[in-house]
Amino acid sequence: MSVNTSNVYGKISISDGVLARVAAYAALDCYGIVELVSRRFRDSITELIKKKPAEGKGIRLVTSGDRIYIDVYVIIKYGVSINAVAEALKEGVKYKVERFSGMIVDTVNVNIMGVKL
Repeated sequence: MSVNTSNVYGKISISDGVLARVAAYAALDCYGIVELVSRRFRDSITELIKKKPAEGKGIRLVTSGDRIYIDVYVIIKYGVSINAVAEALKEGVKYKVERFSGMIVDTVNVNIMGVKL
C-alpha cells in the first residue's frame, strides 16, 4: 500500500516501506531507545536467514486514506523513565513522519519489548 496526495505540481505517492523506514530512524533518534525489535519471533528468524535487515524493523505501519497508524516495538535503556521515553518517542515519530509525508499521523503506539543496560 501507499499514501497518496496531490498538489498543484501533481500526484505524490509514498510507499509504506518508506514511511516505516522514516519512523524507524525517528525512533532511533529518541533518547533512551536502544534498538528496534521485531514484534514476532518468526520475523527475527526470517531476518537471520536472509542476512539483511527488514525494511522498517520494529515498525508496523497501517495507512487508511490520508491517515497513518504506527506501532513501534523497542528496547529501552535501563534506568530511564519509561513514561518520559514513551512520550518523547510518540511525539518524535509523529512529528518527523508528518513533516516528511505531509499526511496526518493518527496514532503512535509504543510497545516496550525489553530493557537493556
